[in-house]
Amino acid sequence: MPNPKKPFRINVGFIAHEEIGRSHDFPFEMDKILLDDLELRSFEGLVNISRTPQGLFLQADFSGATTLECVRCLTDYEHELEWSFTELYAFDSRSETESGLILPEDGHIELSTLIREYALLEVPISPICRPDCQGLCTECGQNLNEKDCGHTPEQNDSPFAKLKDLL
Repeated sequence: MPNPKKPFRINVGFIAHEEIGRSHDFPFEMDKILLDDLELRSFEGLVNISRTPQGLFLQADFSGATTLECVRCLTDYEHELEWSFTELYAFDSRSETESGLILPEDGHIELSTLIREYALLEVPISPICRPDCQGLCTECGQNLNEKDCGHTPEQNDSPFAKLKDLL
């Protein structure tokens, strides 16, 4: 049973003493979780930890939903995230990888930082609530997805505007 205050702290010390090739699954399921500034709802995940000669090899798959703001219409919407990652918690510095993860002496690893970082990589840079989002009127600010304000877009004064007529 995970600690409610630290749900992503896992005791893996017993795996370090098992034979090479042994693995264990650690499932996660939470209605809502807050990882610093990232709130995830319907959070699910599975972490598989295997014993290797160099350390503990972690394979993780997660999913959850978060609230994002559309860059076109500025409304909040729910966005589904799915992400996976693999990491090695090395037994010593000789086997250390680029991520620099070393198995702590107490045999407990904290996954919340890794989960948050990999989840943030899945958040789009310019989130759009739906592909056909029309955005806001540039003149009055009306959300064009809700109703048409009657304003027409300005004619482009660009010297390349004439090229558009050739298409």
